[in-house]
Amino acid sequence: MAAQCRFMGPHGPFYSRRRKNAVVFTTPVDNKQRGFQVKAVLSEQGRVELGTGNWADRLRLGSLADDGLSYKEKFIVRCYEVGINKTATVETIANLLQEVGCNHAQSVGFSTDGFATTTTMRKLHLIWVTARMHIEIYKYPAWSDVVEIETWCQSEGKIGTRRDWILKDYSNGQVIGRATSKWVMMNQDTRRLQKVSDDVRNEYLVFCPKKLRLAFPEDNNSSLKKISKLGDPAQYSRLGLMPRRADLDMNQHVNNVAYIGWVLESMPQDIIDTHELQTITLDYRRECQRDDLVDSLTNTEPNEETEVISGLQGTNGSATATGDKQDYCQFLHLLRLSGDGSEINRGRTEWRKKPAR
Repeated sequence: MAAQCRFMGPHGPFYSRRRKNAVVFTTPVDNKQRGFQVKAVLSEQGRVELGTGNWADRLRLGSLADDGLSYKEKFIVRCYEVGINKTATVETIANLLQEVGCNHAQSVGFSTDGFATTTTMRKLHLIWVTARMHIEIYKYPAWSDVVEIETWCQSEGKIGTRRDWILKDYSNGQVIGRATSKWVMMNQDTRRLQKVSDDVRNEYLVFCPKKLRLAFPEDNNSSLKKISKLGDPAQYSRLGLMPRRADLDMNQHVNNVAYIGWVLESMPQDIIDTHELQTITLDYRRECQRDDLVDSLTNTEPNEETEVISGLQGTNGSATATGDKQDYCQFLHLLRLSGDGSEINRGRTEWRKKPAR
């Protein structure tokens, strides 16, 4: 007599039925509406036998576009990824951007040993490190919302690569955010930056759009705006911040997302209480190690040029800007080493009044 059991998987209940010499696990039929159905065979010897790929590939809610030049993945906002407003934090958004970028790289065959490293990069001990990150969030997803993120990468010549993202509310297709970043290569042994060779560039160019595609195609968009160095003394500061062990990533330095939290540590509390972050731009000047102590400094910045995003058009999230500038404010940020004052990171943030709830 066949035995049947039920248990919870990462995306809902799984069912199993025992057949001769094997147990078959499969998702319920109604999971098809989520874009996937998993079927695998567990042999009597305990070996998982899948048709293609591994468990992560089968359970991941992502895939390449039809042309193979961009990648889309859906994510459910978890309870531990939201803040006091029950909406995703900016760190959550940044982590999801990093996750979908790495999953894109894995989907085209790049290594799981590092962040999207190619065959040549691994041979030469090269890694990608973030040089600049710009994120705009027009509506924060709430707990249990489903977000679809599309990403693609492009060459930046000898300097490095560019990766862009579009974020959408999966329930209605509305664009709720956009992001862009620049990445450069570093030698993992010497910790020195290195130009992108033709061999490395040729390895990833085949997976890039043939024509330039930008998440921010508008002229003079804020992702291009230069960040001035913050003056000293700063209006607001948090001194002596120490990296946690959990802040270190597989490249053996503080992960780029941790810098966002440090920047926000020196924001004035009255702004945190009444406003929410709309835009953050970070220029990474040097890597931070486990034993470094960090100072976070913040100054207000005149907001004559601040624009409010109210409507979005186009398949890549092209924006039109209108709104009341009085409800907005912006700040300059500096992260530096506590010891010698060396500059780690420059930042700019723009804030809007929190919506009524």
